[in-house]
Amino acid sequence: MAHLAPPRVTIGVDTHLDLHVAHAKDQLGRRLATVSVPTTPAGYRSLLAWARGLGEVEAFGVEGTGSYGAALARFLRAHGQVVVEVNRPDRQARRRRGKSDPLDAEAAARSVQAGEATVAPKAGDGVAEMLRCLRVARASAVKARTQAGNAIKALLVTAPAELREQLRGLPTAKLVATAAAFPAGKPATPTAATMLALRLLAVRHQGAHRRGHRPGPRAGTAHRQGSPEAARPVRRRRGIGRGAAGSRWRQSRSAAQRGGLRDAVRQRADPGVLGQDRAPSPQPGR
Repeated sequence: MAHLAPPRVTIGVDTHLDLHVAHAKDQLGRRLATVSVPTTPAGYRSLLAWARGLGEVEAFGVEGTGSYGAALARFLRAHGQVVVEVNRPDRQARRRRGKSDPLDAEAAARSVQAGEATVAPKAGDGVAEMLRCLRVARASAVKARTQAGNAIKALLVTAPAELREQLRGLPTAKLVATAAAFPAGKPATPTAATMLALRLLAVRHQGAHRRGHRPGPRAGTAHRQGSPEAARPVRRRRGIGRGAAGSRWRQSRSAAQRGGLRDAVRQRADPGVLGQDRAPSPQPGR
């Protein structure tokens, strides 16, 4: 009796916060099985064992590799599996085929087999991911500082006249420093209540400023990772300025596109494209 080769299996995964739904198809596009697993290390191991039990696994098509599917994608790559990032099904396809987690998982597997999904997900385990996490914390601190500053200025609009005149026209830094020095006693009058509220907001503003603009030694360690060269490849990418690597500013998309266009033009052989005259060629016999 001839030995039958195991089927070549493609797995599509519809990812969620607490549960992942996976669907398996063979090399002919036939449905094999569907399974649901929790979003835990044990669940990821059971998913991989289930897929290997169906045949030779060719690839996993995972939705949301930058959010709910990030941990699963890292686990599968660590175990030598091919992982492909799959976009969510468009609305037209959902209206035509219906909307459910198994159908979404099947659509993910189908897009991998059809060659529509070919992009490998971000690794999420290097210096770029470390900087992204630190940038999230910094952005949150900057937002909290801005909100506290706006609340201070809004309170001054309806503050008692004496207090408003005392703080009117002060620059933001001076205003925050003055409000932070207000006494923290029990509010017995509207003026005392306003001063206490201003003090609380000013202290919040100062704390958010320190967290957002004076990163601790851990941020510096992640930025350097042993040497300054660790973060330089991130800063050199088109569209990423010093801000994305942990400092002050970030290029806009239009500026990045203009920079890419300039680089492409400068690589052309004809310098006249940039308004530069070509050097005259030497005449024979001269």
